[in-house]
Amino acid sequence: MVSSMEQDEYEDAIFDAALSTAGTRLLEVVETGDIGAVRALVKKEQPPMFYQDLETGWALGDHVGDSVLKTDDETAAASTDAFLASGLRYTTDENGQEVCMVDAGDGEEVGVMMGWEQPIMNETVKQLCTGHTAGSEGLSILNVGFGLGMIDTLFQSLPVRPQLHVIIEAHPDVLEHMQSKGWYDKPGVVVLEGKWQDFIDSEDLSGFGGFDVIYTDTFSEEYSELCNFFERIPDLLKGPGSAFSWFNGLGATNALFYDVYSRLAEMHLKDFGLSTVWSDLEVPGPEDSIWSGSRKYFSLPIYRLPICRMNP
Repeated sequence: MVSSMEQDEYEDAIFDAALSTAGTRLLEVVETGDIGAVRALVKKEQPPMFYQDLETGWALGDHVGDSVLKTDDETAAASTDAFLASGLRYTTDENGQEVCMVDAGDGEEVGVMMGWEQPIMNETVKQLCTGHTAGSEGLSILNVGFGLGMIDTLFQSLPVRPQLHVIIEAHPDVLEHMQSKGWYDKPGVVVLEGKWQDFIDSEDLSGFGGFDVIYTDTFSEEYSELCNFFERIPDLLKGPGSAFSWFNGLGATNALFYDVYSRLAEMHLKDFGLSTVWSDLEVPGPEDSIWSGSRKYFSLPIYRLPICRMNP
């Protein structure tokens, strides 16, 4: 007779296998909010598939074609090209919170980065950098996506300033903001102007010889692009003691979706030779007052912070 513990372990293994097999397809189905489709896909049954109906948007169907599982959101909130072509608004809200906003269409704004994220950045830098063997000499750091500059400011404030601090940033308004704040003139800082995809195979990045710490927090990129970045991490990290993290915010308006993204990311990272340790952080709020009119992109009480290192 199979014990309840063995049955639970078996069901977990089936769920993990289904997640790994389904990959981004599961995430796309999850994003539509159809729980029946999610259950069917996890059970390896034939799920109802979503496609774009030109008149009504998402619709259900059986055909899997080029248009299946693609969103029709071409605003700056979901399209990298639209985001890079949109103007950004840096400001301080009525609560004294620094924010960077972008027009998401129909008169709605969404925060590219907001001040309430500061405690998350504080703990991320602490876990990425504390106790690193290269810390006494100055770490070699790569950050993708500047935003408000929170995490880069923390990196620059380490007890020993980084010996190399590379920042990849593509948005022209962010680059202008960085110039106005003197980032181009900071010792050891190198700014690569463009998307990470522009540099990932170039000498501009590989010529640095690897990094002790890597962090990424891009805007309007889908999970598939994040996973592509995951695959390159082993080639970018300097060694076993080096660490990687990212802003784990995909699906963060629904606990089920957030858990699916987190578990799938861990499995993909494992496939690429990285182990992940998670920490749960309480998110302060986020009450309506801290959103400054932005569309809410994080509404859960817990942020799951990932720290990844190469497997021995």
